[in-house]
Amino acid sequence: MIDQAELFSEATVIMKDTKFMPAAEKWKVLRQWTLFLKSGLSRDYFAKSLYNHLINHCSFIAHYDIHGFYATYFEEPEDTITFLSQFDNRNGIPKSVEYGMTGWYTDSDYNDINAEMCHIARRYIRGLIKKCQTEQRDKDVTRAELLLAKHGLKASIEG
Repeated sequence: MIDQAELFSEATVIMKDTKFMPAAEKWKVLRQWTLFLKSGLSRDYFAKSLYNHLINHCSFIAHYDIHGFYATYFEEPEDTITFLSQFDNRNGIPKSVEYGMTGWYTDSDYNDINAEMCHIARRYIRGLIKKCQTEQRDKDVTRAELLLAKHGLKASIEG
């Protein structure tokens, strides 16, 4: 297991207890978030408490359950890029990708953890987006070739 001090050596934030999430749980979710990002968004590292935080305190809808949520955001690279954009605060306060509001980030009870999630994501987001763009291009080309083949046509790909 990765040491908490290693994960948050840059953190200057103190997590505070709230009615629905003690500070210790916030740190647990941050560890899971870091591992999830570090893993390249592997399903094996998408933990239940991370999912619960996303749907309860980050303005995401449940998409039925953890499996539906994962399928919604992590099976298609374009959707993954959309998900990641919510945690990209390089251009100011990020908006919820599902509701278009900033309350998920500015809420006083969860600003500490949500701001730290953005801070952590900053280390991984460019690489993950680049990977997703490459995967999406490959998927799109394959789908186009299959669709053309279905109609007896052949693709000529340049560049």
